[in-house]
Amino acid sequence: MAVCDVLNTRAEKVGEIELNDSLFNVEINTGILHEVVCMQRANRRSGNACTKTRGEVSGGGAKPWRQKGTGRARSGSRTSPVWRGGGTVFGPQPRDYSYSMPKKVRRLALKMAMSARHQEGNLVVVDSFELPEIKTKDFVGIMKNFQFDNCLIITGDVDDKMSLSARNVVGFNVLPVAGLNVYDILKHSKLMLVQSSLAKIEERLMA
Repeated sequence: MAVCDVLNTRAEKVGEIELNDSLFNVEINTGILHEVVCMQRANRRSGNACTKTRGEVSGGGAKPWRQKGTGRARSGSRTSPVWRGGGTVFGPQPRDYSYSMPKKVRRLALKMAMSARHQEGNLVVVDSFELPEIKTKDFVGIMKNFQFDNCLIITGDVDDKMSLSARNVVGFNVLPVAGLNVYDILKHSKLMLVQSSLAKIEERLMA
């Protein structure tokens, strides 16, 4: 098993921990990572683009002018798609872009993403990360100790104080183990794991 330093919030080494090779030393397949990221982004699409057809735009009750005798082309409704303000033909309608992939593939992609950060030297384990109050300044100060300007922080459980403190800081995101995902890991250049989250990550991915 690979050995990783355990740091405190002042970026000082306070111990060491062994990382499970089946989670943090997996051979990386960029094709699988790409497929899972595409799935996640598709699942996040709202799909609410909508245009009105000729039956949905306002107007169209009376025939604009009589059929013959005016010298103009015949017309039956103001909602015709060829008229300005008329309906749209074959325009986008609300749809669901989401799709799924096998659970084994999604788990493997998570292991690959974490392994990539570890192999790059961009994985950090901290013994604990607790803020006494919701304060962005305190969160930024801790990140400056590590000299990070972009980082995903994984906590064991939902930590509202840390999440709210980091909410307005560009480049940082805080997620519990339940929210750990491939897209956010690859989106951030650094991955910080609170030590208490390691057991839960192993429980989630090794089950």
